[in-house]
Amino acid sequence: MPLDPSLVGRSFGPTSPYDVTEDSVRAFAAATGTPYRTGDPAPVTFPIVVAFPAMTALMDDPDAGIQLHNVVHGEQRFGYTRPVRVGDRIAATLTVENIRSIAGADIISTSSVVTDADGAVVCTAKATLVHRGESS
Repeated sequence: MPLDPSLVGRSFGPTSPYDVTEDSVRAFAAATGTPYRTGDPAPVTFPIVVAFPAMTALMDDPDAGIQLHNVVHGEQRFGYTRPVRVGDRIAATLTVENIRSIAGADIISTSSVVTDADGAVVCTAKATLVHRGESS
């Protein structure tokens, strides 16, 4: 069964504020195999630490009709206003931008705006999720 198109435009979040520490950036860089030296900006994919909980809020919403075991992460892009740095406090709000159905699968386009403690946009994380219906 296709997802309800009324999900388009719904927002999830903001996530709890996340304090960017030297330890968290170093651990993320090590886990992703990204070179990192103290004083460098966080790796470009670091904002996923707050974008993912916003995405999880969408998938956990019972009204969304999404079954996690039927979801494949199709694409991820980050557009930056400024780099994430140690000392930042960031949070994300995800908005469902579009849903389209192709061959029994729903293609869900999302945009997570990552902001700092002052509410300024740090980056936007765009993701595409593919949700296969139960009958597919």
